[in-house]
Amino acid sequence: MNLAIGLSGIVLSLVAVLSGILTIVIGLRYSRKKLLILGARYSWLVLAGMMIATFAMQRALITRDFSVKFVAEQGSSLTPPLFNIATMWSALEGSVLLWGLILAGYLVVVTVKFNGRYTDPMVAWALVVIFFVMGFFALAMIGPANPFQSFDPPIGYDGPGPNPLLQNHILVAFHPPMLYLGFVGFTVPFAFAISALITGRLGEGWLLETRRWTLFAWGFLTAGIILGAWWAYDVLGWGGYWGWDPVENASLVPWLTGTAYIHSVLVQERRGLLRVWNLSLICATFALTILGTFITRSGILASVHAFSAGNFGGWLLVFFSIIVVVAVALIFWRGERLRSPGGMDSPLSREGAFLANNFAFAVFAFVVLLGTVFPLIVEAFQNRQISVGAPYFEKMSMPIGFTLLFLMAVAPLLPWRKAGRELLVHRVEWPAWGAALSIVIAVAVGARGALPLLGFSMAGFAGTSAVRQLALSARRHRFRGFLGRKNGGMVVHIGVILLAVGFIASSSFVDQASISLTTGEKVRIAETDVTYISSNTYTHPNRIEEEVLLEVDGQILSPAVERFIASGQIVPAPDTRITLYEDIQVALLDPPEGQEKKIVIQITRQPMLVWIWLGGLLMLLGTALSLFPETRRPYLRDNIPEAADPVLEKDLQE
Repeated sequence: MNLAIGLSGIVLSLVAVLSGILTIVIGLRYSRKKLLILGARYSWLVLAGMMIATFAMQRALITRDFSVKFVAEQGSSLTPPLFNIATMWSALEGSVLLWGLILAGYLVVVTVKFNGRYTDPMVAWALVVIFFVMGFFALAMIGPANPFQSFDPPIGYDGPGPNPLLQNHILVAFHPPMLYLGFVGFTVPFAFAISALITGRLGEGWLLETRRWTLFAWGFLTAGIILGAWWAYDVLGWGGYWGWDPVENASLVPWLTGTAYIHSVLVQERRGLLRVWNLSLICATFALTILGTFITRSGILASVHAFSAGNFGGWLLVFFSIIVVVAVALIFWRGERLRSPGGMDSPLSREGAFLANNFAFAVFAFVVLLGTVFPLIVEAFQNRQISVGAPYFEKMSMPIGFTLLFLMAVAPLLPWRKAGRELLVHRVEWPAWGAALSIVIAVAVGARGALPLLGFSMAGFAGTSAVRQLALSARRHRFRGFLGRKNGGMVVHIGVILLAVGFIASSSFVDQASISLTTGEKVRIAETDVTYISSNTYTHPNRIEEEVLLEVDGQILSPAVERFIASGQIVPAPDTRITLYEDIQVALLDPPEGQEKKIVIQITRQPMLVWIWLGGLLMLLGTALSLFPETRRPYLRDNIPEAADPVLEKDLQE
């Protein structure tokens, strides 16, 4: 039953996709408005088909219908209810189904948003592009990534369940969907960019149509990356949160290019510059989401949460190649019409800073992508396997990170077109004091080392610059001064700065050590007093948990190891004491043994790590604020006594 329902849903979506494409293209060819309207309405059938297929898969997982091969390979009667639902995106076929469901949802939202404008060729072609992308995934679900293949289970059969690492933390229910909402969301601005190239409407109109769509996608992708880092920190038990894993890199690269795009479109909207660059960036961002899906879903690279099946990786590579070839060909075709109407007046301007910012983001993305795919290149051409580890990424990304912090500080201070000396001196004054104060505070609390202090000083400079901008806006518009893309962007900047401070402090001054203990023993390790109190064993429906109680600097922590019954795999369950000043995480490396219940634990002490999560929350808040309309009230000089100062007046106008 579930097999028939699920496959019928996928077939319905595929038929609706093909009908939508054909109807809209014919409507465009013969200027038939009724056909354009009808074609757009096929999006509802696409969503209906994906919802039917998703319902069938969830029903199969919940009822443990092992006649569905995916359920037989990934489901289990021992899997808890929440993780049973999340099992759908714990393997390839189900994750492709989730991708299709989310894309169908975006397609319907676009249809509703542009209701009444289907006869606009730009909207019509954008719908065709989204239908085309949807068609690829619908076709894949009938072919190499079919989630509804049949299986003949023997009597008494029970599946192994999902990977134990994907069923011992609640974030597995939210982290992958958030990433997919970001990945898939970039389809919409990509579709309008291709539509602009096809129709020849290459001004700034398509940017305005997709501004909020891009922010939505970027915000969801940011949330997914932050949740993924939190999951890694809370589950894997190694004391870190970012290990430059290929799957992590696959989400970071499109985030970097998407961030560059969000900045550079401001230059095009304000000055009409960077048209080719912006089209290239958004096309590259979407293409990189497909390449990232290939990296994580083809199984060609080892990763803690990558998986593969069949030849779906080859399909993704072909689709990626089609996207790149079509985008490059269209940009080349429209080359003459993409010339900017003007030029940059001075490198010492806001557009100059944004251009440098984009260059840094592009280099960062290239460095991460190269380190991720280089082992594939070597294996393909030399038939030998190599690995690129964290030292490469850390060494290459450090100078780029400092450069981005510097540009984040400088860009808001620079005016458009050209910066005057008097204006720059006035604007730099407070951020410079912020940088100096940051160094003083860092040294006072014990920070040492040239690179960490340089990072803290740049963070102080950038933070003061962002706060200054928000203060000026709030002074003029009160609470509405925090709304809009510009001021919401400043909130995002403050979040990035908090994240950067947390990253610099936690990675530069981490203290980690391992030690063995017997019951009742007290030691001092990693500048922390630890007493081993007792141990307990708990039996759960799907796992056996061995827990120890430790007193860590006066607080009880209970790290454990969990052995999952279905697979026999043992996974850690660390415990963490979190404060604004520092995190102390304890992981149980070896469970109790012998009469003395001897254990081996690892203690990781990291200052200011919680600032990473707080910075991530602030980034999401800033993204939400950016979605509101810009606040534009007439500049009233009489309401501001200091407006007689021409420099301050220039600040407020900027």
